[in-house]
Amino acid sequence: MRSENRSDQQCRNLSITPHFTNQAEGSVLICSGQTQVICTASVEERVPPFLKGQDQGWVTAEYSMLPRATNQRVRRDRGGQVSGRTLEIQRLIGRSLRSVVDLKALGERTITLDCDVIQADGGTRTASITGAYVALAMALDHLKSSGVSFISNPLKGQVAAVSLGILENRILLDLDYLEDSQAEVDMNLVMTATGGIVEVQGTAEGEPFSAAQMNGMFELATAGLKGHFAAQLEAIAQGRR
Repeated sequence: MRSENRSDQQCRNLSITPHFTNQAEGSVLICSGQTQVICTASVEERVPPFLKGQDQGWVTAEYSMLPRATNQRVRRDRGGQVSGRTLEIQRLIGRSLRSVVDLKALGERTITLDCDVIQADGGTRTASITGAYVALAMALDHLKSSGVSFISNPLKGQVAAVSLGILENRILLDLDYLEDSQAEVDMNLVMTATGGIVEVQGTAEGEPFSAAQMNGMFELATAGLKGHFAAQLEAIAQGRR
């Protein structure tokens, strides 16, 4: 039996709480089953040196995991040194968010998405992407309410992510840690609400998987992410009340 008595085609219970912190321009707590991530969006009225004078903005991300987010303590990243896994995940989050942002419309400002995992049970990177989108939307709402006028809406659409896997020839949606550790195939899929594919990360741990199985995972992810997109819109609307 899967966690939360789910079927193979069901995501874990998902909740997104807006305004989780008071200081950031946008913030949420996203909970996907037992995985919990705080996502904050911070706005700076400047851009990185490589973008100076180009009349566009930038969206970037940082990711970290608290030492006891897992069942054993993990050492903190110190002195500006981050692990290869951390670097790969925060680059993924940044790419995913930039896929739905018009950087020209954003203007010469930077929005940094900080994703801090406070409890991990699989799917931390996918939860970070899904939650960071809401924090980003809230930060843009904050700018608008502060009097910033954009030439057009910087947000071009929605983006969210979900994990999938194949375990004992079953395609499973939204893997928890135990399932992820045992799966023969592990995949993360980042998509837009209109069905566009932003990124696919898929690996066979043993036997190769077939094109038919890949298509099945795509279909399952597309169906499962509908709930993610609805939860994002509800959290954004709640944040505006």
